Amino acid sequence: MKRRSYVALLLVLLTGLVLAACGSAPAAEPTTAPAASEPTSAPAAPTQAPTEAPAPTEAPAPTEAAAQPTAGTAADAEDDIRVSTSGYQGTLNYWVLGFTPGNQFATPMEQAIAKFEEANPGIDVEIIGYPPNDEGFTKLNTAVQSGQGVDVLRLPSDRLLAFAAEGLVAPIDDYMTEEDIADYYPNVLDRVRVTGDGRAYAWPLWVVPMGMYLNVDVFEERGVTLPPKDWTWDQFVETAKQLTFTRDNGEQVYGWAGFVDPGVVNTWGLFMNESPNVQPLVENNTKFGLDTPEATAAIQRYADLALVHKVTPPDFGAMADADVKGGFTTGQIAMIVDATGPAAQFRADGVNFEIYPIPSVNGYTTTVGAVGLIAVVETDDTARKQAGMDLARYLTSAAVQEDVPPSDTAPVGFYLAPGARASVQVAPPLDQFLPFVEYMYVTPIIRPWSEFTRLVHPALQNVIFGEQTAEEAMTAIAPEVNALLADE
Repeated sequence: MKRRSYVALLLVLLTGLVLAACGSAPAAEPTTAPAASEPTSAPAAPTQAPTEAPAPTEAPAPTEAAAQPTAGTAADAEDDIRVSTSGYQGTLNYWVLGFTPGNQFATPMEQAIAKFEEANPGIDVEIIGYPPNDEGFTKLNTAVQSGQGVDVLRLPSDRLLAFAAEGLVAPIDDYMTEEDIADYYPNVLDRVRVTGDGRAYAWPLWVVPMGMYLNVDVFEERGVTLPPKDWTWDQFVETAKQLTFTRDNGEQVYGWAGFVDPGVVNTWGLFMNESPNVQPLVENNTKFGLDTPEATAAIQRYADLALVHKVTPPDFGAMADADVKGGFTTGQIAMIVDATGPAAQFRADGVNFEIYPIPSVNGYTTTVGAVGLIAVVETDDTARKQAGMDLARYLTSAAVQEDVPPSDTAPVGFYLAPGARASVQVAPPLDQFLPFVEYMYVTPIIRPWSEFTRLVHPALQNVIFGEQTAEEAMTAIAPEVNALLADE
């Protein structure tokens, strides 16, 4: 797709829409990154999300810059966006969604941070990873609210409102140059103006639609022809059936799987594709939308992948994110739904894959997605805050892709999804996601979104596990959901 077409599609998408939770790298233990000069080997298998958060790092005393910076001085560094104007000396704690040291998702981030540190002697950036699930977001919330151990954070857009409304993250308007504002797609920037005061509270990084990953080697092993890209639900189900089989060595292969968790909406496109009427929330986000007859029929159709068609692993609905990605990598799962982030790791692991849209129902295709953001924690230490803003500005620029281009250690370069700035160019295979942006559903930025997903998640599991019908499960939670929305 031509860049001009992508811009048009992105503006169509973001007019009147608001954001979702991102899928990312395998859920893994939050950990301090090793120095970029000492890369670690990729783990043999993805690890499970941890049960304990890393201990907060003690924040150093406020640092006085040699010349106290004023808001907006980022323009002074126009010749080199990598150089901080803050005068800050010390550590910046940077929490990164889905970061696991040594994998193909983390390596480009480490390389970018090394470039920033090289340009700013005296500033050390400590990367702390947290997993893209409900447990990880809870740990992040606790750390930010404690006021220690977090300076900069990469997060999905639906988590921004609560932080901004409580004054926990700083507005970025005074730190953007005119060039920054002109470079951002306008409606992407509008989506981070979340409190009614017109100010933007995060630096948009990238736009992340979900797609269907197909393991081509499993197709070839089974003698199944790749379906057309404009495939239908029936074609998807039939393909998944053909790819569910037992190998001669007794190993079971499943046709499809996805990650289901309160912190993500990765697989929701597989029932939202019923029609434009199937939405999580309706009536300007004031009423539950998944208890209608059309929506419950779609959710039942989705659950029947496990209950009727038997094309999913037996623990589908409770699988860890790492198990979904790991199964795809090893060829034990032929197709999965996921975001753009895993593409680099799959390529590095030698997986032969294609990226497809979510299959259509009655001619209607949709997907869910996110806008990834980088926010800076509010603090009275103006030098520290300026340094965080300078780091965030650099990490959302075209310069970082120049510093971390595609390579053996970073197969797609720094950007793991279509960028939020017009100046950013993404490398293949991420360009295969660009057509999905046109029809991507982004979840609304409302304060109770995380509580809403925690209500929907067990109900969705009950349907997947056959404990309730979709109608029973969604009707049962509707009063509580509507009461939650009424309190907003």
